Amino acid sequence: MNRRRFLQLTLAASSLPPAFPAALRAASAAPTLSAAPSAAAGELLPNGIRLPAVWPPATSTPVLKPAPLPFYLAQPPAVLPIDFGRQLFVDDFLIEHTTLQRRFHLPELHPANPLIRPEQPWEKAGLAPMAAILGDGVWFDPQDRLFKLWYMAGWRSGTALAVSEDGIRWRKPAFGIVPGSNLVHTGDRDSTSLWLDPTETNPARRYKFFRSHREVRDGKAEWYFEIHTSADGIHWSAPAGRSGSIYPRSTVGWNPARKVWIYSLRKDSSTAIGRCRRYYECADPITGADWGKEARHWWVGADSLDPARPGTTFQPQLTNIDAVPYESVMLGLYTLWRGALNPDLGRPELNDVCLGFSRDGFHFHRPDRRPFLALSEEKGAWNWGNVQPAATPPLVVGDKLHFYFSGRSGAPGFPDGGGSTGLATLRRDGFASLDAGDTEGSITTRPVRFSGCHLFVNLATAPGGELRTEILDADNRVIAPFTRENSVPLRTDQTRHAVKWLGADDLAAVTGRAVKLRFHLRNASLYAFWTSRDSSGATAPLS
Repeated sequence: MNRRRFLQLTLAASSLPPAFPAALRAASAAPTLSAAPSAAAGELLPNGIRLPAVWPPATSTPVLKPAPLPFYLAQPPAVLPIDFGRQLFVDDFLIEHTTLQRRFHLPELHPANPLIRPEQPWEKAGLAPMAAILGDGVWFDPQDRLFKLWYMAGWRSGTALAVSEDGIRWRKPAFGIVPGSNLVHTGDRDSTSLWLDPTETNPARRYKFFRSHREVRDGKAEWYFEIHTSADGIHWSAPAGRSGSIYPRSTVGWNPARKVWIYSLRKDSSTAIGRCRRYYECADPITGADWGKEARHWWVGADSLDPARPGTTFQPQLTNIDAVPYESVMLGLYTLWRGALNPDLGRPELNDVCLGFSRDGFHFHRPDRRPFLALSEEKGAWNWGNVQPAATPPLVVGDKLHFYFSGRSGAPGFPDGGGSTGLATLRRDGFASLDAGDTEGSITTRPVRFSGCHLFVNLATAPGGELRTEILDADNRVIAPFTRENSVPLRTDQTRHAVKWLGADDLAAVTGRAVKLRFHLRNASLYAFWTSRDSSGATAPLS
């Protein structure tokens, strides 16, 4: 490992929260590096990463030893295309050199939680009251300008839809599927995934509903995804397709960089590390879902860096991972099981949600092991146990990200019941920041290439803080007029700042070239940067 790379990894480890276990800090400071694929290998991604020729990668059963650093962090591409999405500092992929400190951030729970409670008769059907996301989905539908949230209504009894104008105050209209109720599907279910398909050209199939469903085949009860389609998320088709055999608590995600559907398939507790996941991908969500067992690959599990709950020695296990896109990365929403429920206390199962980050949709980097969506330790609280996230991307609402999730308070005679749905919010792009205090620091990117003529940053400054920017060529020579001296200083807190220089109307002089960006900060936090063809700062999403 060269000296520059060693300094980068040491800096990343030093910026972990002080409460992290010493073993985790040491492991983060000196990770194992995975081998990079050859230049003549497989698929080329929009971010410049070349995948291995064999894909998905051949992997063995997950083990407790932490996974090696993803190959694209061990050996990043020589030049990074950045024409899609905001560029986040959740890892060192973009960073050639920095003197800044990386800090990871956690969301805030909304004070009105839970936003959706089991109040109606159909939400109290089955073994226990439930108005809880279990995978499902939350979207803003641009056609009718409404937020839409689907959830389990009653214990495995059906799927209901709530709507909202602001993502906070939710209504349960009577949709007419079941008279007088907001039920939109009455089939039995466990976890589901519900996607507003960005690639669908048939308006009648805009929505895809992957519903885990149990049926008897050849005298044996097995679980499958039945796949339904809809124009509005209310009126659903008969099953348009069916998956291969699954276990309940499986989910489906979408990787826009590769245009494939990702099936996160639960594996039972028979492995050496207990609960873990298998992986399957396909381009067609209807016909491609009918797989054979040989098509499923071992994927991920919890590992020895996942800390046990205080006062216990129970090694966490991975109940689920939802892989969902956000800007230029894939988020991994890791639902970790931290011990069995305690029937004597009536407490639900002890699940919470942590984060991982991926730039290829398969290999995840997990630098922050704190719960992102945590349990409450208050007995009987709505999220006293079994915290589960929506299986869809966070929603961008103004300057915030909305993460919807469920929790359970316990129910008489059924500790794992009593499910409701709440909200946690995070600054847009706010997963990690690069921070400078009174002493100025800087970050220099690896060589990047872009076609947009406008540069933007997501920046927060404290009193007396500022950011200035310069552009360099591959030999670290500053390119005039994009100098630090010409840089118009940014001194406010905004999630979308336009970066300007005196003597230049835009970036036309450097578009298409391999250049480096250098940001100088004092008393400020930098969350993201990106280029845009639009002076408003709009990014070009992948679809």
